Amino acid sequence: MTVPNDYDVEGEVCVITGGAGVLCSEMAIALGEQGATVVVLDIDSEGLAEVAADLDDVDAEYMTLEASVLDRAELEAAAETVVDEYGRIDVLINGAGGNSPEATTDEETDFFGLDAAGVENVFDLNFLGTFLASQAFGEYMAEQGEGHILNVSSMNAFTPLTKIPAYSGAKAAVSNFTEWLAVDMAQNHSPDIRVNAIAPGFLLTEQNRYLLLDDEGNLTERGQQIIDHTPQDRFGDPEDLLSTVLWLIAPGSEFVTGAVIPIDGGFAAFSGV
Repeated sequence: MTVPNDYDVEGEVCVITGGAGVLCSEMAIALGEQGATVVVLDIDSEGLAEVAADLDDVDAEYMTLEASVLDRAELEAAAETVVDEYGRIDVLINGAGGNSPEATTDEETDFFGLDAAGVENVFDLNFLGTFLASQAFGEYMAEQGEGHILNVSSMNAFTPLTKIPAYSGAKAAVSNFTEWLAVDMAQNHSPDIRVNAIAPGFLLTEQNRYLLLDDEGNLTERGQQIIDHTPQDRFGDPEDLLSTVLWLIAPGSEFVTGAVIPIDGGFAAFSGV
């Protein structure tokens, strides 16, 4: 028996939506370093340029595409561009997502004051963006008879956090859709098309640092609550996602589909007692 290389993605054509973001740019660089052909898709042209520079630094084969995950026509055009250039699509990572102040409760706005448009925007970005991209790029996988789709859910999908009902609900929908699509692809298209998700816990990034640490680098009240409920006693780093991402899209996980993998330092396992 030959044990597969769990991280072997050399030559794979990997599309990453939201690829200019904090987490997905790290994924793009890691894939490039492992020999994958990386297609970075985002609406942020400046962010795409920054990721391109990073990919140049690791001598990766790559392409950047500016497109919205909420516009199926743009996604279909992007998918056609990828296939015209590389001949196939092996991996889709649905990384586009995020929250919004308009869908968040605070001292000034309680649940009853949340604006429906803000909630809709967050739900669309996280769930519908995943849904539409899976249609546009997944159709080529169905024609090929093989491929991998990796969604980005959240630990909010298991236990919703306070203040962010739309984001928590949208990520729960992403987890449910991951399971649904895994079955649909296997039964109606090919058992060699796998669909999984990662569920990151509390990662410390420049985007959320102000919520977790004060100006002096000490834990905020919310940050302390998180650490108190994380058995590993630390926040995660974006790099903590990479080995699981590589494993889920590589041969080492060929019998894994429909799974949502927590990467949370044990947060979900701890009852608080």
